[in-house]
This record gives sequence, C-alpha cells and structure tokens, in this order.
Amino acid sequence: MQIEALTAFVTEKIEDMKGRDLITLDIAEKSDFADVMIIASGNSNRHVKSIAQYLTAECRAAGTEPLGVEGNDVGEWALVDLGEIVVHIMTDTTRDTYQLEQLWE
Repeated sequence: MQIEALTAFVTEKIEDMKGRDLITLDIAEKSDFADVMIIASGNSNRHVKSIAQYLTAECRAAGTEPLGVEGNDVGEWALVDLGEIVVHIMTDTTRDTYQLEQLWE
C-alpha cells in the first residue's frame, strides 16, 4: 500500500474502534525512521489495547505486516510500527503527560 492509502486505512480502522482525537503528523523531514506519525486516544487501557490489536489484525488482513507492536500488554500506550507510519494509541493521561504532538510539530 502507498503511504497515503495506508494512512487513510489506518485512520479509518482507528475510527472504526472509536479512537478519539486523531492527529496525523508529517515527520518525514524530522525523522529517518518514519514519514508519518498518527496519534490517537482511547478511553481506557482496555480500549487502547483493543484498538492496537484490531489495527494490527486489519493491517495483516490487508497484506501489511506490522514491524512491531509495543506496550500492548499494559495498555496505557501502544505503538504499532508499520514502517513508514508509526501509530501511537494512548490513554488521555499518558497523552497529556508526553505531549507527542507538541514534540513533533
């Protein structure tokens, strides 16, 4: 999948699971590990884990194998590495603490 199509696909899948406050950041000029960062919030640890698991399964079904999934055991912050796209799914408290949007903007 091309990066624009994959970004739209990931965003749609997060929205399917009622992920909130989605932000898509173009980090190509600031990073050598990814071109796009997607940040979303979940309502609880269980919700964060569910979104990450659903996204991972849907990506695999569409033929895009995630390079890695981290933090899904605790659920406060899950990271799904899709190569050119890195997805962060966090609880509100964790998102407020780390403020990735401000760091990468």
